[in-house]
Amino acid sequence: MLLNSSFLLSNTSSPYTLSACHTTQSFPRQKSTFQCCLAATLQDKRVRELNVNILHYEDNMKRRSLLFFLITSGISPAFPAFGKTKSKNPYDERRLLEQNKRIQRENNAPEEFPSFIREGFTVKVVTPENYEKRDSGLILRDFSVGEGDCPKDGQQVTFHYIGYNESGRRIDSTYVQGSPAKIRMGTKALVPGFEEGIRDMRPGGKRRIIIPPELGPPVGPSTFFSSKQFEVFDVELLDVQDCKRRTIGFYSDVVCN
Repeated sequence: MLLNSSFLLSNTSSPYTLSACHTTQSFPRQKSTFQCCLAATLQDKRVRELNVNILHYEDNMKRRSLLFFLITSGISPAFPAFGKTKSKNPYDERRLLEQNKRIQRENNAPEEFPSFIREGFTVKVVTPENYEKRDSGLILRDFSVGEGDCPKDGQQVTFHYIGYNESGRRIDSTYVQGSPAKIRMGTKALVPGFEEGIRDMRPGGKRRIIIPPELGPPVGPSTFFSSKQFEVFDVELLDVQDCKRRTIGFYSDVVCN
């Protein structure tokens, strides 16, 4: 005896569907029992697939309605981007080095001028072995040492200098101006890297100082420098003088001799 198929259809969502099949174990024919359970399983599977399709359809309709509302209201929806992420090319040091040297030759940079391999904000300084690099990041080379004592805080130093940028282009020169510079040490009148570079020089000495951005001058529209770059200075220390304060009445100044 087989169960009525209308009973299975009307109770596919009911928890009694499976129990109805189990009750068929009391029937004499095992084949009928198997057909009953198989029909119930297939029907339950069809109903689940139908419910899933209905949920997907309702979800798609909601998305389409939202998209239509955004477009008609003038709001641009944000769509996910599936473009490939651009991989960073290998660092071509030789090409960048040759490019920097070519520009330096065009700018008539002095001999054995340091090379700068720049890629974005990353800069690598390439110098011959006769350059010294300090822990502060300052790089220098002595052409001549000079004689006498090194300057101290409060003393006045007189020096000539020529300033270059990374491309070897001259940006400033006291030789062109026709008179040397005079600065008192320890008064923060010089950029940190420049003052550190001449602090252990001796009168008559000549030195090339490579100043990193962190020890360089401030940048901005109101300053001489417009970007964070290495600066190179060829310095010739001419003289070191002692200074003392002089007061005459209500007037006071510093005299160096």
